[in-house]
Amino acid sequence: MQDHVYLARQPIVDNQQKIIGYELLFRRSAEATHASFTDDHLATSKVLANMLSNMGAEWLLGDKLAFINASTSMLMSDFLELLPVNRAVLEILETTHATPELLARCHELRTLGYRLALDDFELTPESAPLLAIANFIKLDVQKLNASGQLETHVRALENHPAQLIAEKVETKREHNICKKLGFAYYQGYYFAHPETLSAKVINPAYAVVLELLNKVRNNAEIKDIESSFKRDVALSFKLLRYINSVGFGLSCEIQSLRHALAILGYQQLYRWLTLLLVTAGEGSTSAALIKTAVTRGRLTELLGKDMLDAADRDNLFIVGVFSLLDAMLEMPMDEVLDKLSLPEAISDALLTRQGLYGPFLDLTIACEEGDSDQIEKLAFSLQLEPEKINQAHLAALAWVETLGI
Repeated sequence: MQDHVYLARQPIVDNQQKIIGYELLFRRSAEATHASFTDDHLATSKVLANMLSNMGAEWLLGDKLAFINASTSMLMSDFLELLPVNRAVLEILETTHATPELLARCHELRTLGYRLALDDFELTPESAPLLAIANFIKLDVQKLNASGQLETHVRALENHPAQLIAEKVETKREHNICKKLGFAYYQGYYFAHPETLSAKVINPAYAVVLELLNKVRNNAEIKDIESSFKRDVALSFKLLRYINSVGFGLSCEIQSLRHALAILGYQQLYRWLTLLLVTAGEGSTSAALIKTAVTRGRLTELLGKDMLDAADRDNLFIVGVFSLLDAMLEMPMDEVLDKLSLPEAISDALLTRQGLYGPFLDLTIACEEGDSDQIEKLAFSLQLEPEKINQAHLAALAWVETLGI
Protein backbone atom coordinates (compact mmCIF):
# COMPACT_ATOMS: atom_id res chain seq x y z
CA MET A 1 0.00 0.00 0.00
CA GLN A 2 2.81 2.38 0.89
CA ASP A 3 4.31 2.17 -2.60
CA HIS A 4 1.14 3.58 -4.11
CA VAL A 5 1.11 6.95 -2.41
CA TYR A 6 2.24 9.87 -4.56
CA LEU A 7 3.54 13.22 -3.46
CA ALA A 8 2.64 16.58 -4.93
CA ARG A 9 3.50 19.96 -3.50
CA GLN A 10 2.39 23.52 -4.05
CA PRO A 11 4.44 26.49 -2.85
CA ILE A 12 3.16 29.09 -0.40
CA VAL A 13 4.86 32.46 -0.88
CA ASP A 14 5.08 35.78 0.95
CA ASN A 15 4.66 39.31 -0.39
CA GLN A 16 8.17 39.21 -1.88
CA GLN A 17 7.26 35.91 -3.62
CA LYS A 18 9.76 34.04 -1.46
CA ILE A 19 8.74 30.47 -0.64
CA ILE A 20 7.90 30.01 3.06
CA GLY A 21 6.47 26.51 2.80
CA TYR A 22 4.69 23.91 0.70
CA GLU A 23 1.33 22.24 0.95
CA LEU A 24 2.05 18.54 0.61
CA LEU A 25 -0.59 16.50 -1.20
CA PHE A 26 -0.59 12.73 -0.94
CA ARG A 27 -2.36 10.79 -3.66
CA ARG A 28 -3.09 7.11 -4.09
CA SER A 29 -3.45 5.90 -7.69
CA ALA A 30 -4.14 2.23 -7.16
CA GLU A 31 -6.92 2.68 -4.60
CA ALA A 32 -8.70 5.90 -5.49
CA THR A 33 -12.11 4.52 -4.46
CA HIS A 34 -13.38 4.29 -0.89
CA ALA A 35 -11.16 1.90 1.01
CA SER A 36 -11.61 1.50 4.75
CA PHE A 37 -11.05 4.97 6.19
CA THR A 38 -9.08 3.62 9.10
CA ASP A 39 -6.72 1.73 6.78
CA ASP A 40 -6.37 4.73 4.52
CA HIS A 41 -5.64 6.96 7.50
CA LEU A 42 -3.08 4.52 8.85
CA ALA A 43 -1.32 4.15 5.50
CA THR A 44 -1.21 7.88 4.81
CA SER A 45 0.09 8.62 8.31
CA LYS A 46 2.91 6.11 7.95
CA VAL A 47 3.85 7.27 4.47
CA LEU A 48 3.75 10.88 5.57
CA ALA A 49 6.06 10.25 8.49
CA ASN A 50 8.43 8.09 6.47
CA MET A 51 8.68 10.56 3.59
CA LEU A 52 9.31 13.53 5.83
CA SER A 53 11.84 11.74 7.99
CA ASN A 54 13.64 10.22 5.01
CA MET A 55 13.88 13.57 3.25
CA GLY A 56 15.08 15.25 6.42
CA ALA A 57 17.07 18.45 6.34
CA GLU A 58 18.08 17.92 2.71
CA TRP A 59 14.62 19.02 1.66
CA LEU A 60 13.04 20.93 4.55
CA LEU A 61 15.84 23.46 4.68
CA GLY A 62 15.83 26.76 6.50
CA ASP A 63 12.43 27.88 7.68
CA LYS A 64 10.29 26.19 5.03
CA LEU A 65 7.13 24.65 6.41
CA ALA A 66 5.19 21.56 5.36
CA PHE A 67 1.43 22.21 5.31
CA ILE A 68 -0.32 18.85 5.67
CA ASN A 69 -4.06 18.16 5.46
CA ALA A 70 -5.27 16.51 8.66
CA SER A 71 -8.70 14.90 9.00
CA THR A 72 -10.45 14.69 12.36
CA SER A 73 -9.32 11.07 12.64
CA MET A 74 -5.70 12.03 12.00
CA LEU A 75 -5.83 14.96 14.41
CA MET A 76 -7.07 12.69 17.18
CA SER A 77 -4.43 10.00 16.51
CA ASP A 78 -0.92 9.58 17.83
CA PHE A 79 0.53 9.31 14.32
CA LEU A 80 0.77 13.09 14.03
CA GLU A 81 3.43 13.12 16.69
CA LEU A 82 5.77 11.30 14.30
CA LEU A 83 5.96 14.51 12.26
CA PRO A 84 8.66 17.14 12.90
CA VAL A 85 7.25 19.71 15.31
CA ASN A 86 9.28 22.61 13.92
CA ARG A 87 8.24 22.00 10.30
CA ALA A 88 4.70 20.60 10.22
CA VAL A 89 1.64 22.83 9.88
CA LEU A 90 -1.53 20.77 10.31
CA GLU A 91 -4.36 21.92 8.06
CA ILE A 92 -7.76 21.43 9.68
CA LEU A 93 -10.23 20.65 6.92
CA GLU A 94 -13.33 22.78 6.40
CA THR A 95 -15.50 19.73 7.13
CA THR A 96 -14.11 19.41 10.68
CA HIS A 97 -16.61 19.91 13.50
CA ALA A 98 -15.38 22.01 16.44
CA THR A 99 -16.32 19.54 19.18
CA PRO A 100 -14.96 20.04 22.71
CA GLU A 101 -12.79 16.93 22.24
CA LEU A 102 -11.30 18.19 18.99
CA LEU A 103 -10.59 21.67 20.40
CA ALA A 104 -8.90 20.12 23.44
CA ARG A 105 -6.71 17.98 21.16
CA CYS A 106 -5.79 21.01 19.05
CA HIS A 107 -4.77 22.95 22.15
CA GLU A 108 -2.63 19.94 23.12
CA LEU A 109 -0.98 19.91 19.68
CA ARG A 110 -0.28 23.64 19.98
CA THR A 111 1.32 23.00 23.38
CA LEU A 112 3.54 20.34 21.78
CA GLY A 113 4.72 22.97 19.28
CA TYR A 114 2.69 22.13 16.18
CA ARG A 115 1.21 24.95 14.14
CA LEU A 116 -2.38 24.71 12.93
CA ALA A 117 -4.05 26.16 9.85
CA LEU A 118 -7.76 26.40 9.07
CA ASP A 119 -8.24 25.22 5.48
CA ASP A 120 -10.90 26.80 3.20
CA PHE A 121 -12.16 28.69 6.23
CA GLU A 122 -15.54 30.40 6.23
CA LEU A 123 -16.58 32.28 9.34
CA THR A 124 -19.81 30.92 10.80
CA PRO A 125 -21.09 30.40 14.38
CA GLU A 126 -20.09 26.73 14.01
CA SER A 127 -16.55 27.41 12.77
CA ALA A 128 -15.76 30.41 15.00
CA PRO A 129 -14.46 28.31 17.96
CA LEU A 130 -11.63 27.02 15.73
CA LEU A 131 -10.15 30.52 15.55
CA ALA A 132 -8.79 30.08 19.08
CA ILE A 133 -6.34 27.38 17.94
CA ALA A 134 -5.26 28.78 14.53
CA ASN A 135 -1.79 29.99 13.55
CA PHE A 136 -2.83 30.39 9.91
CA ILE A 137 -6.20 30.91 8.23
CA LYS A 138 -6.55 29.95 4.56
CA LEU A 139 -9.28 31.67 2.57
CA ASP A 140 -10.47 30.28 -0.78
CA VAL A 141 -10.20 33.31 -3.09
CA GLN A 142 -12.28 31.71 -5.85
CA LYS A 143 -15.21 30.79 -3.61
CA LEU A 144 -15.27 33.98 -1.53
CA ASN A 145 -14.85 36.25 -4.56
CA ALA A 146 -17.76 34.52 -6.27
CA SER A 147 -20.00 35.12 -3.24
CA GLY A 148 -18.70 38.67 -2.65
CA GLN A 149 -17.49 37.66 0.81
CA LEU A 150 -13.71 37.93 0.49
CA GLU A 151 -13.26 41.45 1.89
CA THR A 152 -15.91 40.80 4.56
CA HIS A 153 -13.98 37.76 5.80
CA VAL A 154 -10.64 39.58 5.77
CA ARG A 155 -12.07 42.50 7.77
CA ALA A 156 -13.66 40.12 10.27
CA LEU A 157 -10.32 38.34 10.79
CA GLU A 158 -7.82 41.21 10.53
CA ASN A 159 -7.52 41.65 14.31
CA HIS A 160 -6.99 37.94 14.87
CA PRO A 161 -3.34 36.98 15.53
CA ALA A 162 -3.41 34.16 12.93
CA GLN A 163 -1.81 34.99 9.57
CA LEU A 164 -4.01 34.97 6.48
CA ILE A 165 -3.16 32.83 3.45
CA ALA A 166 -4.96 33.46 0.15
CA GLU A 167 -5.38 30.12 -1.60
CA LYS A 168 -6.49 29.36 -5.16
CA VAL A 169 -4.96 32.61 -6.42
CA GLU A 170 -5.07 32.07 -10.18
CA THR A 171 -4.48 35.47 -11.81
CA LYS A 172 -2.37 38.58 -11.37
CA ARG A 173 -5.55 40.57 -10.70
CA GLU A 174 -6.53 38.24 -7.85
CA HIS A 175 -3.03 38.48 -6.43
CA ASN A 176 -3.21 42.29 -6.47
CA ILE A 177 -6.63 42.27 -4.78
CA CYS A 178 -5.31 39.99 -2.03
CA LYS A 179 -2.21 42.16 -1.50
CA LYS A 180 -4.39 45.24 -1.05
CA LEU A 181 -6.56 43.38 1.44
CA GLY A 182 -3.48 42.62 3.56
CA PHE A 183 -2.88 38.87 3.14
CA ALA A 184 0.47 37.68 4.49
CA TYR A 185 0.87 34.66 2.20
CA TYR A 186 -0.41 33.30 -1.11
CA GLN A 187 -0.94 29.93 -2.78
CA GLY A 188 -2.33 28.97 -6.17
CA TYR A 189 -1.76 28.33 -9.85
CA TYR A 190 -0.74 31.96 -10.42
CA PHE A 191 2.54 31.10 -8.66
CA ALA A 192 2.97 27.45 -9.61
CA HIS A 193 1.63 27.64 -13.18
CA PRO A 194 1.39 31.28 -14.25
CA GLU A 195 -0.66 32.20 -17.28
CA THR A 196 1.01 33.94 -20.21
CA LEU A 197 0.35 37.57 -19.30
CA SER A 198 1.90 39.53 -22.17
CA ALA A 199 4.57 39.43 -24.84
CA LYS A 200 7.91 40.20 -23.20
CA VAL A 201 11.10 41.30 -24.91
CA ILE A 202 13.98 39.04 -23.95
CA ASN A 203 16.42 41.11 -21.92
CA PRO A 204 20.19 41.05 -22.54
CA ALA A 205 20.89 38.35 -19.94
CA TYR A 206 18.38 35.99 -21.54
CA ALA A 207 19.65 36.86 -25.01
CA VAL A 208 23.26 36.00 -24.10
CA VAL A 209 22.25 32.68 -22.54
CA LEU A 210 20.20 31.79 -25.62
CA GLU A 211 23.20 32.66 -27.78
CA LEU A 212 25.44 30.44 -25.63
CA LEU A 213 22.99 27.55 -25.76
CA ASN A 214 22.96 27.71 -29.52
CA LYS A 215 26.77 27.92 -29.73
CA VAL A 216 27.25 24.92 -27.45
CA ARG A 217 24.58 22.89 -29.26
CA ASN A 218 26.38 23.60 -32.54
CA ASN A 219 29.85 22.75 -31.09
CA ALA A 220 31.29 26.24 -31.53
CA GLU A 221 34.93 26.92 -30.70
CA ILE A 222 35.74 27.47 -27.01
CA LYS A 223 37.01 30.98 -27.75
CA ASP A 224 33.64 31.87 -29.30
CA ILE A 225 31.84 30.58 -26.22
CA GLU A 226 34.17 32.52 -23.95
CA SER A 227 33.54 35.71 -25.90
CA SER A 228 29.81 35.39 -25.23
CA PHE A 229 30.42 34.97 -21.50
CA LYS A 230 32.63 38.06 -21.47
CA ARG A 231 29.63 40.12 -22.60
CA ASP A 232 27.88 39.42 -19.29
CA VAL A 233 30.05 39.09 -16.18
CA ALA A 234 27.05 38.24 -14.00
CA LEU A 235 26.30 35.18 -16.13
CA SER A 236 29.91 34.02 -15.89
CA PHE A 237 29.69 34.30 -12.12
CA LYS A 238 26.38 32.43 -12.02
CA LEU A 239 27.73 29.57 -14.11
CA LEU A 240 30.84 29.15 -11.98
CA ARG A 241 28.76 29.40 -8.80
CA TYR A 242 26.44 26.63 -9.97
CA ILE A 243 29.28 24.40 -11.17
CA ASN A 244 31.00 24.77 -7.80
CA SER A 245 27.79 24.15 -5.85
CA VAL A 246 27.27 21.08 -3.71
CA GLY A 247 24.52 19.98 -6.11
CA PHE A 248 27.03 19.45 -8.91
CA GLY A 249 29.31 17.27 -6.80
CA LEU A 250 32.73 18.18 -8.24
CA SER A 251 35.77 17.26 -6.15
CA CYS A 252 37.75 20.34 -7.18
CA GLU A 253 36.85 24.01 -7.48
CA ILE A 254 36.56 25.44 -10.97
CA GLN A 255 38.37 28.75 -11.30
CA SER A 256 37.91 29.71 -14.94
CA LEU A 257 35.61 29.23 -17.89
CA ARG A 258 38.29 27.27 -19.78
CA HIS A 259 38.67 24.97 -16.78
CA ALA A 260 34.89 24.56 -16.64
CA LEU A 261 34.69 23.65 -20.32
CA ALA A 262 37.56 21.16 -20.02
CA ILE A 263 35.93 19.35 -17.11
CA LEU A 264 32.30 19.57 -18.16
CA GLY A 265 32.33 18.95 -21.87
CA TYR A 266 29.70 20.49 -24.10
CA GLN A 267 26.75 18.33 -23.07
CA GLN A 268 27.12 19.12 -19.36
CA LEU A 269 27.78 22.78 -20.11
CA TYR A 270 24.55 22.86 -22.09
CA ARG A 271 22.77 21.38 -19.09
CA TRP A 272 24.04 24.10 -16.78
CA LEU A 273 23.28 26.84 -19.28
CA THR A 274 19.73 25.51 -19.15
CA LEU A 275 19.71 26.23 -15.43
CA LEU A 276 21.22 29.64 -16.09
CA LEU A 277 18.43 30.48 -18.51
CA VAL A 278 15.72 29.94 -15.91
CA THR A 279 17.60 31.91 -13.26
CA ALA A 280 18.88 34.75 -15.45
CA GLY A 281 15.77 36.81 -14.86
CA GLU A 282 15.49 36.29 -11.11
CA GLY A 283 14.33 39.83 -10.56
CA SER A 284 11.10 39.38 -12.49
CA THR A 285 10.54 35.63 -12.16
CA SER A 286 9.18 34.26 -8.91
CA ALA A 287 11.36 31.91 -6.86
CA ALA A 288 8.49 29.43 -6.84
CA LEU A 289 8.39 29.28 -10.63
CA ILE A 290 12.16 28.89 -10.96
CA LYS A 291 12.13 26.08 -8.42
CA THR A 292 9.21 24.37 -10.16
CA ALA A 293 11.07 24.49 -13.50
CA VAL A 294 14.32 23.06 -12.17
CA THR A 295 12.45 20.37 -10.20
CA ARG A 296 10.60 19.43 -13.40
CA GLY A 297 13.93 19.05 -15.18
CA ARG A 298 15.42 16.79 -12.55
CA LEU A 299 12.28 14.66 -12.14
CA THR A 300 11.82 14.23 -15.91
CA GLU A 301 15.45 13.11 -16.14
CA LEU A 302 15.15 10.66 -13.25
CA LEU A 303 11.98 9.11 -14.64
CA GLY A 304 13.94 8.07 -17.73
CA LYS A 305 17.03 6.99 -15.81
CA ASP A 306 16.70 3.25 -16.39
CA MET A 307 15.20 3.46 -19.89
CA LEU A 308 17.28 5.96 -21.88
CA ASP A 309 20.98 6.62 -22.47
CA ALA A 310 22.96 9.53 -20.99
CA ALA A 311 22.38 11.93 -23.91
CA ASP A 312 18.64 11.31 -23.85
CA ARG A 313 18.56 11.80 -20.07
CA ASP A 314 20.25 15.18 -20.51
CA ASN A 315 17.59 16.04 -23.06
CA LEU A 316 14.86 15.00 -20.60
CA PHE A 317 16.36 17.46 -18.11
CA ILE A 318 16.25 20.23 -20.71
CA VAL A 319 12.66 19.35 -21.66
CA GLY A 320 11.54 19.57 -18.04
CA VAL A 321 13.23 22.89 -17.31
CA PHE A 322 12.23 24.48 -20.61
CA SER A 323 8.58 23.45 -20.20
CA LEU A 324 8.00 26.62 -18.16
CA LEU A 325 9.97 29.02 -20.37
CA ASP A 326 6.74 30.33 -21.91
CA ALA A 327 5.57 31.39 -18.45
CA MET A 328 8.97 32.81 -17.48
CA LEU A 329 9.41 34.83 -20.65
CA GLU A 330 5.68 35.56 -20.93
CA MET A 331 5.46 34.56 -24.58
CA PRO A 332 4.03 31.55 -26.45
CA MET A 333 6.20 28.43 -26.49
CA ASP A 334 6.53 28.42 -30.28
CA GLU A 335 8.04 31.93 -30.15
CA VAL A 336 10.47 30.84 -27.43
CA LEU A 337 11.57 27.85 -29.51
CA ASP A 338 12.16 30.12 -32.52
CA LYS A 339 15.03 31.62 -30.52
CA LEU A 340 16.59 28.25 -29.68
CA SER A 341 18.30 25.68 -31.86
CA LEU A 342 16.86 22.53 -30.28
CA PRO A 343 16.68 18.93 -31.48
CA GLU A 344 13.32 18.06 -32.98
CA ALA A 345 12.56 15.54 -30.21
CA ILE A 346 12.84 18.29 -27.56
CA SER A 347 10.71 20.73 -29.54
CA ASP A 348 8.05 18.06 -30.09
CA ALA A 349 7.87 17.37 -26.36
CA LEU A 350 7.59 21.06 -25.49
CA LEU A 351 5.02 21.96 -28.14
CA THR A 352 2.83 18.86 -28.37
CA ARG A 353 4.00 16.45 -25.62
CA GLN A 354 4.77 14.00 -28.43
CA GLY A 355 7.82 11.96 -29.38
CA LEU A 356 10.28 10.12 -27.15
CA TYR A 357 10.32 12.69 -24.35
CA GLY A 358 6.70 13.85 -24.28
CA PRO A 359 5.27 11.12 -22.02
CA PHE A 360 8.01 11.65 -19.43
CA LEU A 361 7.18 15.37 -19.26
CA ASP A 362 3.47 14.55 -18.96
CA LEU A 363 4.23 12.20 -16.05
CA THR A 364 6.36 14.85 -14.32
CA ILE A 365 3.54 17.40 -14.54
CA ALA A 366 1.02 14.81 -13.29
CA CYS A 367 3.27 14.15 -10.27
CA GLU A 368 3.61 17.88 -9.65
CA GLU A 369 -0.17 18.32 -9.68
CA GLY A 370 -0.97 15.11 -7.79
CA ASP A 371 -3.15 13.82 -10.65
CA SER A 372 -3.50 10.17 -9.57
CA ASP A 373 -5.43 8.98 -12.63
CA GLN A 374 -2.91 10.49 -15.05
CA ILE A 375 0.04 9.16 -13.02
CA GLU A 376 -1.40 5.66 -13.09
CA LYS A 377 -2.12 5.82 -16.83
CA LEU A 378 1.35 7.13 -17.75
CA ALA A 379 3.15 4.82 -15.32
CA PHE A 380 1.45 1.89 -17.04
CA SER A 381 2.32 3.09 -20.56
CA LEU A 382 5.97 3.72 -19.60
CA GLN A 383 6.12 0.50 -17.54
CA LEU A 384 7.29 2.36 -14.44
CA GLU A 385 6.59 1.02 -10.96
CA PRO A 386 4.84 3.40 -8.51
CA GLU A 387 7.72 3.00 -6.06
CA LYS A 388 10.20 4.19 -8.71
CA ILE A 389 8.07 7.26 -9.41
CA ASN A 390 7.86 8.11 -5.71
CA GLN A 391 11.60 7.73 -5.25
CA ALA A 392 12.33 9.86 -8.30
CA HIS A 393 10.01 12.64 -7.14
CA LEU A 394 11.51 12.79 -3.65
CA ALA A 395 15.04 12.64 -5.06
CA ALA A 396 14.27 15.53 -7.44
CA LEU A 397 12.88 17.69 -4.64
CA ALA A 398 15.91 17.01 -2.46
CA TRP A 399 18.41 17.66 -5.29
CA VAL A 400 16.91 21.04 -6.15
CA GLU A 401 17.26 22.18 -2.52
CA THR A 402 21.01 21.45 -2.65
CA LEU A 403 21.37 24.02 -5.46
CA GLY A 404 20.38 26.87 -3.16
CA ILE A 405 17.97 28.35 -5.69
